[in-house]
Amino acid sequence: AAEALAELAALLAPGRPAVAEEVLFAYEDPEAYLRTYAGRLEERGIDEPIKDLAWIALVDALTARGLLAEVDWKEDGEEIRRQVRDLESRPSIDPWTLSGKVRTDGTDTADDPETFDTFAFLSHYGRLHLEAGTALAVLDIDSDCYPLVLLPAARAAELTPLARRAGFAASVLGSDIL
Repeated sequence: AAEALAELAALLAPGRPAVAEEVLFAYEDPEAYLRTYAGRLEERGIDEPIKDLAWIALVDALTARGLLAEVDWKEDGEEIRRQVRDLESRPSIDPWTLSGKVRTDGTDTADDPETFDTFAFLSHYGRLHLEAGTALAVLDIDSDCYPLVLLPAARAAELTPLARRAGFAASVLGSDIL
């Protein structure tokens, strides 16, 4: 599991070895990790080692570096787009604007993000990202939110098997890669 966690960290945070170090710290020494990151973990209601601590450490390490956005399960499409556009790993152009459904003034001509429920929007937005060469993926933390990450579409097929090898779940949105 440790090897898969390190590979996941490298996939989602290329060139940022500190992410893998944090995740492996949580995996190898959960008590020390809890002491070191008590403030961050308190926000999640975690005050003792849990079986998913290394996975939560990955989510938190990516968030701290601007590589993950946690969106509420009821979030509207415009807010999701805003949060994804704020990620360090975002594509240079929001794929929504490449869909040909946006007027020159920036308003949608169809597929208004507000007309989708959250998961339907994420699936649609994920397809648009894949078409633009970037994968939008979710790391499942068994919560009422969607922790969203971006990675190169060419490497998207690696995500789910790596997460599974580490003992967790992740999927690429808008694709059949589960």
